Amino acid sequence: MIQRIQTVYYIISMFFLGILLSGMDLLRFVTKDSYYSFNVHGIAQHFTDSKLTPVQTKSVPLYLSVIGLILLQFVVIMSYKNLNRQFQLARSIFFLYLLILIAFVVFASIGYSPSKSIETTRELGLGFIFLVLGFPFAFLGQIAIKRDKKLLDSLNRLR
Repeated sequence: MIQRIQTVYYIISMFFLGILLSGMDLLRFVTKDSYYSFNVHGIAQHFTDSKLTPVQTKSVPLYLSVIGLILLQFVVIMSYKNLNRQFQLARSIFFLYLLILIAFVVFASIGYSPSKSIETTRELGLGFIFLVLGFPFAFLGQIAIKRDKKLLDSLNRLR
């Protein structure tokens, strides 16, 4: 199980997704006197003079989808005995991850503005980089599982 390369790819992807659970900002909406930070736990308003405590928070359960994606990747790693099931789960991980990325990009570009009356600028946070960095490793894990499946199918044909 550990010696297979897709395990390493999925562990790296799980690590990058796990970093998001620490509360890194995915996106910031900056106004003149305050900013709104968006992370997996929700949206919080901070004033520029007191950065430590959020004034107002709005809960967005994005952390549930991140935890679900991490658990699904763990299930893929542990289902190494049934290669067809592992490949189907890996493909579903890839499409779910892609859906989360597309939804976040749409949300960041046209979706949400915390205050309608005040003009805000958008800034990408460091958490967005970790969200995007895990995606190629999920893709590489799917490709490695497909390669293993193809190899085993060709060996079964020779028997």
